Amino acid sequence: MPLTVETKKRPEGSKPNALRRSGLIPANLYGHNGRESISLVVDAKVVERLLKAAAVKKTEIELNIPELQWTGKTVLQEVQVHPAKGTPYHISFLATAKG
Repeated sequence: MPLTVETKKRPEGSKPNALRRSGLIPANLYGHNGRESISLVVDAKVVERLLKAAAVKKTEIELNIPELQWTGKTVLQEVQVHPAKGTPYHISFLATAKG
């Protein structure tokens, strides 16, 4: 069963710490259609479930961004963890080639 994650585009001017306090984890998507990265937010509970099921740079994840009407296959490129709390701080997705 493929992993599916739904994300939202990060609001302009939003502060990362304020997002984390409201239960959202900042994220980025790289390598999609050869464009620059997209700043995203993912629900913290979704990130926790994702990290239990996925391995960094190995597990394929179906990423869905409804606001941009973009859906594609990605892998977790990087997971940053808070040094003291041990909670996810930021995640990065890398789009894989279609085909």
